[in-house]
Amino acid sequence: MNPKLFSDYNLTPNEKSIADYISKIGGRVLTYTEDEIAKALKISNATVSRFWRKIGFKNFKDYKNTYKKNMNFTPADKLENIMEQIDSSTVWAQMMSTSLKHLEITSAHFNEDVFLSVIQSMSKAKTVYIYSPGPAEGLGNLLNYRLSRFGLNIKILPKSGHEIYESLVHFSSEDVLFMFGFVKLHPESRVLLNYAKKLEMTSIVLTDCLVSDFNTQCDYLLFASRGELWEFHSMVAPTFIIENIIIAVGKETAEQSMEKLERLDAIRKEYKDLLPR
Repeated sequence: MNPKLFSDYNLTPNEKSIADYISKIGGRVLTYTEDEIAKALKISNATVSRFWRKIGFKNFKDYKNTYKKNMNFTPADKLENIMEQIDSSTVWAQMMSTSLKHLEITSAHFNEDVFLSVIQSMSKAKTVYIYSPGPAEGLGNLLNYRLSRFGLNIKILPKSGHEIYESLVHFSSEDVLFMFGFVKLHPESRVLLNYAKKLEMTSIVLTDCLVSDFNTQCDYLLFASRGELWEFHSMVAPTFIIENIIIAVGKETAEQSMEKLERLDAIRKEYKDLLPR
């Protein structure tokens, strides 16, 4: 089932976890039992059983039969089958395999129309506000560093607390909110997205969940696979998405970007003796 279709149902937090899980595993859901799904998500079998009826099916078997009729294995499904056969004895080999898997899953759920809309919005924004809490802080700084070089006005938002209120007063409909939303929607994220919506300010979320509260709270959702809750959370796929955004925005604002970079090069040459690189 297309992850977007789950937004048509009033799902509970546990049901959203199921929706997100089966969206990520794709065709492999045909080999699972309800008990395996329940154990993987640490929820009851009854919750899993009720889920199928909630989304319009008689039971899990009915869901599987419908899935088979529309089955189209993604590259992520194929790669997963290969990875299960690999017995790596070194950490680097295991990490390489995992990274490739995350990139394949991310690619399988990539929406080009959404991506292009994101690039257009960020390129035209008066100010791009970045909210990058926790492990996303490094990616927020990378996005800030690169886009600032192109001449875009970038502001990093405070991580939490009342300082966020001080930033909200500067929001306008001409701005863009770019948020990293890994795992779940935190109170600070909810406040930022809610206020942006009131101002009709474009909001963009990069998340590792295909189905979550973010789906209905933002204008554009970008997905990057990082692994399940109980796995090591890789930042390879999110970094890949961020670097693509940087390059695409640079291309979209090519004239302005080149002018700024040429000016930067000239300044470096002028003061190279005082501030050597």
